[in-house]
Amino acid sequence: MRKTYGSKPAKVFWFFFTKKNCLLLVFMLCVSKALAADISITIHGVPSNRGIVLATLCSKENFLQPICPWRGRAPAQQGDVHITLSGVPPGIYAVQAFHDENGNGHLDTNFLGIPKEAMGFSNDAPMHFGPPDFAVASFRVGATPVAVSFSLKKY
Repeated sequence: MRKTYGSKPAKVFWFFFTKKNCLLLVFMLCVSKALAADISITIHGVPSNRGIVLATLCSKENFLQPICPWRGRAPAQQGDVHITLSGVPPGIYAVQAFHDENGNGHLDTNFLGIPKEAMGFSNDAPMHFGPPDFAVASFRVGATPVAVSFSLKKY
């Protein structure tokens, strides 16, 4: 006699939970985790000990947007600050960072939109009358750890 599980969707559900498929799922999760890298970010030129330093790692699609999927923060200390982002899958990314002196979580700007707080981009991508292009600030991430270093500047 054949065992039934009720409705057709239930049969499909149980089909995917065979031992073979569960092992395949575990293997895929392990491989994807093994391909994720750590990004070690060193930010030079933090002007003071006040506030925090915020850094985000962005793909081309969300570069210069507030929705970058990897974010890090560290207490500000004059000079250099180190932030590590973990579990980043292979791809092409750019880092944007700023010194949030007043701790409000936002890059403060003047009435013309020019940043009041020190900021910077990976590869020390320059800002000429606006933010840099993604291509100038970007770098490749593979399965091994990546070290990125750049300076903050006040404009």
